[in-house]
Amino acid sequence: MHVTIIGAGGMVGSKLATRLAEDGQLGEKAIAKVTLVDVVEPTPPADAPFEIETIATDLSAPGVGASLVAPRPDVIFHLAAIVSGEAETDFEKGYRVNLDGTRGLFDAVQAFSNHYVPRVVFTSSIGVFGAPFPEAIPDDFHLTPLTSYGTQKTIGELLLADYTRRGFMDGVGIRLPTISVRPGKPNKAASGFFSNIIREPLAGKEAVLPVSEETRHWHASPRSAVNFLIHAATLDGEAIGPRRNLTMPGISVTVGEQIDALRKVAGDNVVKRIRHEPDEMIMGIVKGWPQRFDPQRALALGFQAEARFEENIRIHIEDELDGNFVA
Repeated sequence: MHVTIIGAGGMVGSKLATRLAEDGQLGEKAIAKVTLVDVVEPTPPADAPFEIETIATDLSAPGVGASLVAPRPDVIFHLAAIVSGEAETDFEKGYRVNLDGTRGLFDAVQAFSNHYVPRVVFTSSIGVFGAPFPEAIPDDFHLTPLTSYGTQKTIGELLLADYTRRGFMDGVGIRLPTISVRPGKPNKAASGFFSNIIREPLAGKEAVLPVSEETRHWHASPRSAVNFLIHAATLDGEAIGPRRNLTMPGISVTVGEQIDALRKVAGDNVVKRIRHEPDEMIMGIVKGWPQRFDPQRALALGFQAEARFEENIRIHIEDELDGNFVA
């Protein structure tokens, strides 16, 4: 089996590559080769039991999608995207990367339509939904994004569903919750503070909270995100049915509940490193985001996430901090 990960230099992509190297297989099929693609050459996981190729390229550039599809990988994970905050501030770049890059990749797959039908796993976002919301958003809730990022992901979902319907690919779109606690440095995602207020205090650093503690949102850990991707890659297409885009499970908590969970896990001294500093732009973006879901289809298909936010914090401490934090 040949697996290609586009966006392999990002946090989720690199963790997915590491997991595949640890498993040596995807589902019940042994992996012979993994191709890692990003705008900056990705770092391959150590001791992988299969061939690894790394490619530095821009998916949105003409002809790149075709070059990546030419070796006919069996599974393509399409994780590459400009994050929400940057897509909002740089309109042209957001549409070029998030829409044009996706369309170019899907068209490249379509060019092999009679002979090549790969499983394509597309990472979408809960940003495809826009207010006003019911208390818990059901699977059949309409897509009305209120950001450029959400609009770009919505178009990607529609393309994936149509190209799958036409038999060009076997696509699965997964709407990821906000992934927290993210490791590494803060990025330009409008949702970044959800991780910052946990990650930075655990590392002994100050974190800025730009929204009120009443802000509620939908979360899953990086570990769950990788599990979602692997499960999506191995699901029976007939079990998914014609509605190819799925909202992933997660946990709905307020920022205040996140902070309470941090206090339970790490203590008051760590929580004191959070500084409130309202940001009108971030508050405006987050205000239109969904807060709670009822993802019955994904749950029925076997997708699973954490039950309490304390688990997300403990996973971060275990996976990123070697079990330790700065008290």
